[in-house]
Amino acid sequence: MIDFDLGEGLTALRDRVRAFVDSEVIPREPEYAGAPDLADRIRRELQAQAKRAGLFLPTCSKELGGLGLSWREIAVVLEEAGRSLLGPQALNCSAPDEGNLHLLAQIASETQRRRYLVPLAAGEVRSSFAMTEPMPGAGADPSLLLTRAERRGSAWVLDGEKWFTTGLAGAAFVIVLARAPEGPTMFIVEKGNPGLRPIRATIPTLDHLTPGGHGHFELSGCEVGDDGVLGEPGKGFEYAQLRLVPARLTHCMRWLGVAVRSMEIATRYAAERTSFGHLLAEHQMVQSFVADSQIDIEAGRLLIWKAAWKLDRGEQPRHESSMAKVFVAEAVNRVVDRAVQICGALGISEDTPLSSFYSEARPFRIYDGPSEVHRASIARRIFRRLERR
Repeated sequence: MIDFDLGEGLTALRDRVRAFVDSEVIPREPEYAGAPDLADRIRRELQAQAKRAGLFLPTCSKELGGLGLSWREIAVVLEEAGRSLLGPQALNCSAPDEGNLHLLAQIASETQRRRYLVPLAAGEVRSSFAMTEPMPGAGADPSLLLTRAERRGSAWVLDGEKWFTTGLAGAAFVIVLARAPEGPTMFIVEKGNPGLRPIRATIPTLDHLTPGGHGHFELSGCEVGDDGVLGEPGKGFEYAQLRLVPARLTHCMRWLGVAVRSMEIATRYAAERTSFGHLLAEHQMVQSFVADSQIDIEAGRLLIWKAAWKLDRGEQPRHESSMAKVFVAEAVNRVVDRAVQICGALGISEDTPLSSFYSEARPFRIYDGPSEVHRASIARRIFRRLERR
Protein backbone atom coordinates (compact mmCIF):
# COMPACT_ATOMS: atom_id res chain seq x y z
CA MET A 1 0.00 0.00 0.00
CA ILE A 2 1.08 3.59 -0.60
CA ASP A 3 2.28 5.31 2.55
CA PHE A 4 0.85 8.83 2.62
CA ASP A 5 3.20 9.91 5.42
CA LEU A 6 5.96 11.99 3.87
CA GLY A 7 8.35 11.47 6.74
CA GLU A 8 10.68 14.05 8.25
CA GLY A 9 13.24 14.13 5.43
CA LEU A 10 10.78 14.61 2.56
CA THR A 11 8.69 17.07 4.56
CA ALA A 12 11.80 19.16 5.22
CA LEU A 13 12.78 19.02 1.54
CA ARG A 14 9.27 20.01 0.46
CA ASP A 15 9.33 22.97 2.83
CA ARG A 16 12.75 24.05 1.56
CA VAL A 17 11.54 23.97 -2.04
CA ARG A 18 8.45 25.98 -1.12
CA ALA A 19 10.55 28.56 0.72
CA PHE A 20 12.96 28.81 -2.23
CA VAL A 21 10.11 29.29 -4.72
CA ASP A 22 8.49 31.92 -2.50
CA SER A 23 11.64 33.89 -1.75
CA GLU A 24 13.73 33.53 -4.92
CA VAL A 25 11.57 32.42 -7.83
CA ILE A 26 8.20 34.15 -7.51
CA PRO A 27 9.79 37.63 -7.19
CA ARG A 28 11.30 37.11 -10.68
CA GLU A 29 7.93 36.38 -12.33
CA PRO A 30 7.07 39.97 -13.36
CA GLU A 31 10.49 40.38 -14.97
CA TYR A 32 10.14 37.09 -16.83
CA ALA A 33 6.56 37.66 -18.00
CA GLY A 34 7.42 41.12 -19.25
CA ALA A 35 10.46 40.02 -21.26
CA PRO A 36 10.47 36.32 -22.24
CA ASP A 37 13.67 36.95 -24.21
CA LEU A 38 15.42 37.17 -20.84
CA ALA A 39 14.35 33.59 -20.04
CA ASP A 40 17.77 31.98 -20.43
CA ARG A 41 19.54 34.56 -18.28
CA ILE A 42 16.93 34.33 -15.54
CA ARG A 43 17.03 30.53 -15.72
CA ARG A 44 20.82 30.47 -15.29
CA GLU A 45 20.69 32.85 -12.34
CA LEU A 46 17.97 30.86 -10.59
CA GLN A 47 19.74 27.58 -11.26
CA ALA A 48 22.88 28.92 -9.61
CA GLN A 49 20.79 29.81 -6.57
CA ALA A 50 19.12 26.39 -6.57
CA LYS A 51 22.54 24.69 -6.62
CA ARG A 52 23.66 26.73 -3.62
CA ALA A 53 20.43 25.81 -1.84
CA GLY A 54 20.96 22.10 -2.53
CA LEU A 55 17.71 21.80 -4.50
CA PHE A 56 19.06 21.39 -8.04
CA LEU A 57 18.16 18.48 -10.33
CA PRO A 58 15.58 16.59 -8.23
CA THR A 59 14.77 14.08 -11.00
CA CYS A 60 18.29 12.73 -11.56
CA SER A 61 20.73 10.46 -9.77
CA LYS A 62 23.40 11.70 -7.40
CA GLU A 63 25.95 10.46 -9.93
CA LEU A 64 24.72 13.21 -12.29
CA GLY A 65 24.65 15.82 -9.55
CA GLY A 66 20.98 15.30 -8.75
CA LEU A 67 19.14 14.62 -5.52
CA GLY A 68 18.67 10.89 -6.17
CA LEU A 69 14.98 10.91 -5.23
CA SER A 70 12.36 8.23 -5.72
CA TRP A 71 9.43 8.99 -8.05
CA ARG A 72 7.14 9.47 -5.06
CA GLU A 73 9.58 12.02 -3.63
CA ILE A 74 9.93 13.68 -7.04
CA ALA A 75 6.14 14.11 -7.13
CA VAL A 76 6.20 16.10 -3.91
CA VAL A 77 9.16 18.27 -4.96
CA LEU A 78 7.89 19.02 -8.49
CA GLU A 79 4.47 20.03 -7.20
CA GLU A 80 6.13 22.64 -4.99
CA ALA A 81 8.44 23.76 -7.81
CA GLY A 82 5.43 24.07 -10.13
CA ARG A 83 3.81 26.77 -8.02
CA SER A 84 5.71 29.13 -10.33
CA LEU A 85 6.24 28.64 -14.05
CA LEU A 86 9.87 29.50 -13.32
CA GLY A 87 10.23 26.94 -10.53
CA PRO A 88 10.92 23.84 -12.64
CA GLN A 89 13.41 25.81 -14.74
CA ALA A 90 15.21 26.93 -11.59
CA LEU A 91 15.55 23.34 -10.37
CA ASN A 92 16.38 22.02 -13.88
CA CYS A 93 13.34 19.75 -14.02
CA SER A 94 11.29 21.45 -16.75
CA ALA A 95 10.17 20.04 -20.08
CA PRO A 96 11.57 19.02 -22.49
CA ASP A 97 14.93 18.78 -20.71
CA GLU A 98 13.59 16.65 -17.87
CA GLY A 99 12.24 14.01 -20.24
CA ASN A 100 15.43 14.06 -22.30
CA LEU A 101 17.53 13.66 -19.16
CA HIS A 102 15.57 10.56 -18.23
CA LEU A 103 15.87 9.12 -21.74
CA LEU A 104 19.60 9.82 -22.09
CA ALA A 105 20.31 8.40 -18.64
CA GLN A 106 18.61 5.17 -19.70
CA ILE A 107 19.99 4.52 -23.19
CA ALA A 108 22.82 6.92 -24.10
CA SER A 109 26.27 5.52 -24.84
CA GLU A 110 29.17 6.56 -22.64
CA THR A 111 30.30 9.04 -25.28
CA GLN A 112 26.78 10.49 -25.54
CA ARG A 113 26.51 10.71 -21.77
CA ARG A 114 29.67 12.83 -21.60
CA ARG A 115 28.77 14.95 -24.61
CA TYR A 116 25.07 15.55 -24.03
CA LEU A 117 23.77 14.19 -20.72
CA VAL A 118 26.37 15.66 -18.37
CA PRO A 119 26.12 19.30 -19.61
CA LEU A 120 22.31 19.02 -19.77
CA ALA A 121 22.17 17.77 -16.19
CA ALA A 122 24.46 20.61 -15.10
CA GLY A 123 22.13 23.18 -16.68
CA GLU A 124 24.88 24.34 -19.02
CA VAL A 125 22.72 23.71 -22.12
CA ARG A 126 19.09 23.20 -23.11
CA SER A 127 17.74 20.49 -25.39
CA SER A 128 14.72 19.68 -27.53
CA PHE A 129 12.71 16.67 -28.67
CA ALA A 130 11.28 16.45 -32.20
CA MET A 131 8.54 13.98 -33.02
CA THR A 132 5.55 16.03 -34.19
CA GLU A 133 5.26 16.78 -37.92
CA PRO A 134 2.99 18.91 -40.11
CA MET A 135 -0.02 17.10 -41.57
CA PRO A 136 -0.11 14.33 -42.77
CA GLY A 137 2.84 13.41 -40.56
CA ALA A 138 3.09 12.21 -36.97
CA GLY A 139 1.18 13.91 -34.20
CA ALA A 140 -0.99 12.18 -31.65
CA ASP A 141 -0.60 9.14 -33.92
CA PRO A 142 3.17 8.46 -34.09
CA SER A 143 2.67 5.72 -36.69
CA LEU A 144 2.22 8.51 -39.27
CA LEU A 145 5.92 9.34 -38.94
CA LEU A 146 7.22 10.67 -42.29
CA THR A 147 10.75 11.89 -41.52
CA ARG A 148 13.21 9.44 -43.09
CA ALA A 149 16.70 8.29 -42.19
CA GLU A 150 18.90 6.38 -44.65
CA ARG A 151 22.41 5.04 -44.40
CA ARG A 152 24.81 6.57 -46.91
CA GLY A 153 28.36 5.39 -46.50
CA SER A 154 29.49 6.03 -42.93
CA ALA A 155 26.66 8.45 -42.13
CA TRP A 156 22.93 8.59 -41.69
CA VAL A 157 21.04 11.16 -43.74
CA LEU A 158 17.78 12.59 -42.36
CA ASP A 159 15.09 14.25 -44.46
CA GLY A 160 11.76 15.56 -43.23
CA GLU A 161 9.96 18.35 -41.44
CA LYS A 162 9.19 18.83 -37.74
CA TRP A 163 7.15 21.44 -35.95
CA PHE A 164 5.93 22.34 -32.45
CA THR A 165 9.36 21.27 -31.27
CA THR A 166 9.44 22.70 -27.77
CA GLY A 167 12.57 24.53 -26.72
CA LEU A 168 14.15 24.49 -30.18
CA ALA A 169 15.47 28.09 -30.20
CA GLY A 170 18.68 28.08 -28.24
CA ALA A 171 18.83 24.29 -27.77
CA ALA A 172 22.29 22.73 -28.02
CA PHE A 173 20.86 19.57 -29.57
CA VAL A 174 17.61 17.99 -30.70
CA ILE A 175 16.55 14.37 -30.29
CA VAL A 176 14.82 13.55 -33.59
CA LEU A 177 12.54 10.59 -34.26
CA ALA A 178 12.82 9.35 -37.85
CA ARG A 179 11.89 6.24 -39.81
CA ALA A 180 14.97 4.20 -40.73
CA PRO A 181 15.04 0.92 -42.71
CA GLU A 182 15.24 -0.89 -39.35
CA GLY A 183 12.19 1.00 -38.10
CA PRO A 184 11.62 4.20 -36.07
CA THR A 185 14.96 5.41 -34.73
CA MET A 186 16.14 8.27 -32.53
CA PHE A 187 19.00 10.54 -33.58
CA ILE A 188 20.83 13.34 -31.78
CA VAL A 189 21.25 16.34 -34.09
CA GLU A 190 23.50 19.10 -32.81
CA LYS A 191 22.87 22.80 -33.16
CA GLY A 192 24.72 24.11 -36.16
CA ASN A 193 24.27 21.00 -38.27
CA PRO A 194 23.83 22.50 -41.76
CA GLY A 195 21.13 19.97 -42.58
CA LEU A 196 18.85 21.34 -39.85
CA ARG A 197 17.23 24.48 -41.25
CA PRO A 198 14.76 26.57 -39.24
CA ILE A 199 11.51 27.42 -41.01
CA ARG A 200 10.11 29.35 -38.05
CA ALA A 201 12.32 29.78 -35.00
CA THR A 202 9.20 30.03 -32.88
CA ILE A 203 5.60 29.32 -33.87
CA PRO A 204 3.24 31.92 -32.33
CA THR A 205 1.12 30.01 -29.82
CA LEU A 206 -1.32 30.56 -26.96
CA ASP A 207 1.46 29.83 -24.49
CA HIS A 208 4.53 32.01 -24.85
CA LEU A 209 6.67 31.61 -21.72
CA THR A 210 8.45 28.35 -22.59
CA PRO A 211 12.20 28.93 -23.11
CA GLY A 212 12.97 28.37 -26.77
CA GLY A 213 9.30 28.42 -27.78
CA HIS A 214 7.93 25.83 -30.19
CA GLY A 215 10.06 25.59 -33.32
CA HIS A 216 9.42 24.54 -36.91
CA PHE A 217 12.32 23.18 -38.97
CA GLU A 218 13.25 20.95 -41.86
CA LEU A 219 15.89 18.27 -42.15
CA SER A 220 17.39 18.32 -45.63
CA GLY A 221 20.33 16.04 -46.29
CA CYS A 222 21.05 16.24 -42.56
CA GLU A 223 24.07 14.01 -41.91
CA VAL A 224 24.51 12.29 -38.56
CA GLY A 225 27.22 9.76 -37.74
CA ASP A 226 26.68 6.42 -36.03
CA ASP A 227 27.61 8.16 -32.78
CA GLY A 228 24.45 10.25 -33.22
CA VAL A 229 22.13 7.24 -33.11
CA LEU A 230 20.47 7.14 -29.68
CA GLY A 231 20.12 3.56 -28.52
CA GLU A 232 19.50 0.91 -31.16
CA PRO A 233 18.06 1.52 -34.65
CA GLY A 234 14.45 0.43 -34.93
CA LYS A 235 13.57 0.94 -31.26
CA GLY A 236 12.44 4.57 -31.53
CA PHE A 237 8.83 3.98 -30.54
CA GLU A 238 9.93 1.82 -27.60
CA TYR A 239 12.26 4.59 -26.43
CA ALA A 240 9.52 7.17 -26.95
CA GLN A 241 7.34 5.30 -24.46
CA LEU A 242 10.30 5.00 -22.08
CA ARG A 243 10.52 8.80 -22.21
CA LEU A 244 6.85 9.73 -22.41
CA VAL A 245 5.36 7.66 -19.59
CA PRO A 246 7.36 9.38 -16.82
CA ALA A 247 7.39 12.69 -18.74
CA ARG A 248 3.59 12.77 -18.76
CA LEU A 249 3.68 12.17 -15.04
CA THR A 250 6.21 14.91 -14.31
CA HIS A 251 4.09 17.29 -16.38
CA CYS A 252 1.20 16.44 -14.06
CA MET A 253 3.36 17.03 -10.98
CA ARG A 254 4.48 20.47 -12.15
CA TRP A 255 1.06 21.62 -13.34
CA LEU A 256 -0.57 20.49 -10.11
CA GLY A 257 1.61 23.11 -8.45
CA VAL A 258 0.07 25.74 -10.75
CA ALA A 259 -3.38 24.65 -9.58
CA VAL A 260 -2.32 24.87 -5.94
CA ARG A 261 -0.86 28.37 -6.40
CA SER A 262 -3.97 29.51 -8.30
CA MET A 263 -6.19 28.56 -5.40
CA GLU A 264 -3.81 30.15 -2.90
CA ILE A 265 -4.22 33.43 -4.78
CA ALA A 266 -7.99 33.08 -5.18
CA THR A 267 -8.76 32.05 -1.61
CA ARG A 268 -6.61 34.84 -0.19
CA TYR A 269 -8.47 37.33 -2.39
CA ALA A 270 -11.87 35.87 -1.44
CA ALA A 271 -11.02 36.13 2.25
CA GLU A 272 -10.29 39.86 1.89
CA ARG A 273 -12.67 41.14 -0.80
CA THR A 274 -16.14 42.36 0.23
CA SER A 275 -19.05 42.23 -2.22
CA PHE A 276 -22.77 42.80 -1.60
CA GLY A 277 -22.16 43.23 2.09
CA HIS A 278 -20.22 40.00 2.60
CA LEU A 279 -16.76 38.66 2.05
CA LEU A 280 -16.54 36.67 -1.16
CA ALA A 281 -15.54 33.73 1.03
CA GLU A 282 -19.03 33.83 2.57
CA HIS A 283 -20.84 33.52 -0.75
CA GLN A 284 -21.94 29.95 -1.42
CA MET A 285 -21.02 30.05 -5.11
CA VAL A 286 -17.45 31.00 -4.24
CA GLN A 287 -17.39 28.30 -1.59
CA SER A 288 -18.51 25.83 -4.25
CA PHE A 289 -15.67 26.93 -6.55
CA VAL A 290 -13.13 26.50 -3.75
CA ALA A 291 -14.47 23.10 -2.69
CA ASP A 292 -14.53 21.74 -6.25
CA SER A 293 -11.01 22.96 -6.86
CA GLN A 294 -9.73 21.36 -3.67
CA ILE A 295 -11.34 18.07 -4.71
CA ASP A 296 -9.70 18.34 -8.15
CA ILE A 297 -6.29 18.99 -6.59
CA GLU A 298 -6.53 16.13 -4.09
CA ALA A 299 -7.80 13.64 -6.68
CA GLY A 300 -5.07 14.64 -9.13
CA ARG A 301 -2.41 14.26 -6.46
CA LEU A 302 -3.58 10.74 -5.62
CA LEU A 303 -3.53 9.68 -9.28
CA ILE A 304 0.01 11.03 -9.61
CA TRP A 305 1.19 9.32 -6.44
CA LYS A 306 -0.20 5.95 -7.51
CA ALA A 307 1.59 6.10 -10.87
CA ALA A 308 4.79 7.25 -9.12
CA TRP A 309 4.45 4.36 -6.66
CA LYS A 310 4.30 1.90 -9.57
CA LEU A 311 7.38 3.48 -11.18
CA ASP A 312 9.23 3.04 -7.89
CA ARG A 313 8.25 -0.64 -7.98
CA GLY A 314 9.91 -0.99 -11.38
CA GLU A 315 6.64 -1.14 -13.28
CA GLN A 316 5.73 0.82 -16.41
CA PRO A 317 2.41 2.47 -15.45
CA ARG A 318 1.11 3.37 -18.91
CA HIS A 319 -2.52 2.96 -17.80
CA GLU A 320 -2.08 5.00 -14.63
CA SER A 321 -0.04 7.73 -16.32
CA SER A 322 -2.72 8.09 -19.01
CA MET A 323 -5.43 8.45 -16.38
CA ALA A 324 -3.35 10.97 -14.47
CA LYS A 325 -2.59 12.93 -17.64
CA VAL A 326 -6.27 13.20 -18.62
CA PHE A 327 -7.56 14.08 -15.18
CA VAL A 328 -4.81 16.46 -14.08
CA ALA A 329 -4.68 18.32 -17.41
CA GLU A 330 -8.41 18.97 -17.28
CA ALA A 331 -8.50 19.57 -13.53
CA VAL A 332 -5.73 22.19 -13.69
CA ASN A 333 -7.66 24.06 -16.36
CA ARG A 334 -10.80 23.94 -14.21
CA VAL A 335 -8.97 25.13 -11.11
CA VAL A 336 -7.23 28.02 -12.87
CA ASP A 337 -10.50 29.03 -14.54
CA ARG A 338 -12.31 29.10 -11.18
CA ALA A 339 -9.48 31.12 -9.63
CA VAL A 340 -9.72 33.68 -12.44
CA GLN A 341 -13.49 33.87 -11.95
CA ILE A 342 -13.19 34.38 -8.19
CA CYS A 343 -10.69 37.20 -8.69
CA GLY A 344 -12.80 38.84 -11.40
CA ALA A 345 -11.09 41.68 -13.24
CA LEU A 346 -7.96 41.18 -11.17
CA GLY A 347 -7.85 37.58 -12.41
CA ILE A 348 -7.59 38.56 -16.06
CA SER A 349 -5.06 41.31 -15.38
CA GLU A 350 -1.32 40.85 -15.21
CA ASP A 351 -1.25 41.99 -11.59
CA THR A 352 -1.39 38.30 -10.66
CA PRO A 353 0.05 35.33 -12.58
CA LEU A 354 -3.44 33.87 -13.10
CA SER A 355 -3.82 35.16 -16.65
CA SER A 356 -0.45 33.63 -17.56
CA PHE A 357 -1.44 30.37 -15.87
CA TYR A 358 -4.66 30.39 -17.90
CA SER A 359 -2.94 30.66 -21.27
CA GLU A 360 0.03 28.46 -20.40
CA ALA A 361 -2.08 25.62 -18.93
CA ARG A 362 -4.52 25.21 -21.83
CA PRO A 363 -2.04 23.41 -24.13
CA PHE A 364 -1.47 20.78 -21.42
CA ARG A 365 -4.65 19.07 -22.61
CA ILE A 366 -2.97 18.58 -26.01
CA TYR A 367 0.75 17.88 -25.62
CA ASP A 368 2.03 14.47 -24.51
CA GLY A 369 -1.14 13.07 -26.06
CA PRO A 370 -4.53 14.80 -26.25
CA SER A 371 -7.08 13.79 -23.62
CA GLU A 372 -9.17 12.06 -26.27
CA VAL A 373 -6.30 9.78 -27.35
CA HIS A 374 -5.56 8.82 -23.75
CA ARG A 375 -9.23 8.11 -23.10
CA ALA A 376 -9.31 5.78 -26.09
CA SER A 377 -6.19 3.98 -24.84
CA ILE A 378 -7.62 3.65 -21.33
CA ALA A 379 -10.85 2.19 -22.70
CA ARG A 380 -9.03 -0.29 -24.98
CA ARG A 381 -7.01 -1.62 -22.06
CA ILE A 382 -10.17 -2.09 -20.02
CA PHE A 383 -11.87 -4.04 -22.81
CA ARG A 384 -8.76 -6.17 -23.36
CA ARG A 385 -8.80 -7.12 -19.68
CA LEU A 386 -12.45 -8.10 -20.03
CA GLU A 387 -11.62 -10.36 -22.98
CA ARG A 388 -8.91 -12.16 -20.99
CA ARG A 389 -11.32 -13.15 -18.22
